Amino acid sequence: MKILAIGPHPDDIEFGCAPILIQEVQNGNQVRIAVLSKGEAGSHGTPKQRVEEATAAARVMGVEITFLDSLLNPPFDSGGDCHLRHTPENAFAIAGEIRRFQPGIVLAPHPDENQHPDHSAAARLVRDAARLARFGGLKDLQHLPPHAIGSLYFYSITQSFSVNPDIVIDTSSIESQWEAAIACHQSQMQTKAYLSLVQTRARALGASIGVSSAVGLWVNDPIRLASLSDLTLSSRNY
Repeated sequence: MKILAIGPHPDDIEFGCAPILIQEVQNGNQVRIAVLSKGEAGSHGTPKQRVEEATAAARVMGVEITFLDSLLNPPFDSGGDCHLRHTPENAFAIAGEIRRFQPGIVLAPHPDENQHPDHSAAARLVRDAARLARFGGLKDLQHLPPHAIGSLYFYSITQSFSVNPDIVIDTSSIESQWEAAIACHQSQMQTKAYLSLVQTRARALGASIGVSSAVGLWVNDPIRLASLSDLTLSSRNY
């Protein structure tokens, strides 16, 4: 399976859903992360440094990485960090990346507004793009074959939301690799103790299912099962 994770800034995927992606790479799946800016507005770190940090983190995670602000044709017109715009043109650009990579699963930031406006803007763009990618009659994307993804999930970047996650994934086995990926973003550690914040959240969520650490996802659509017995894991045995 191919999995595409999209983040507005160079460190968002690492903070929000990296352990899920690391597990999927270990499962033999192909994972690509797409970043919508180069952290131009950050208090610490130049865009060049932020790109280098994200590239190093991708190597630790074992995933491909692309920056949509410069690699797409036409270019992704995000305006950079803190200027992410929810426009049809930007949704078309992300839909183009979906058509190129043809993932079965797409991950995006949670759509609720939180401390950074780019997070919710990115969520809306990805949600739109996932729909646009499958429409065969769009002239804006006619140079690429249509592609329908299987599932769209949302991840939380730096905080938990009032609503519990729809899916909780045990990430206990890859904690050290996750920490190594986050540690690649040294410029951002000057701003806040992000590693500690991320670990605290992961451990609290892990405690809710009786494991060392966990990451949550929210669904865009109901999860479809052939039968109830397909669900084999439980958190009620701790």
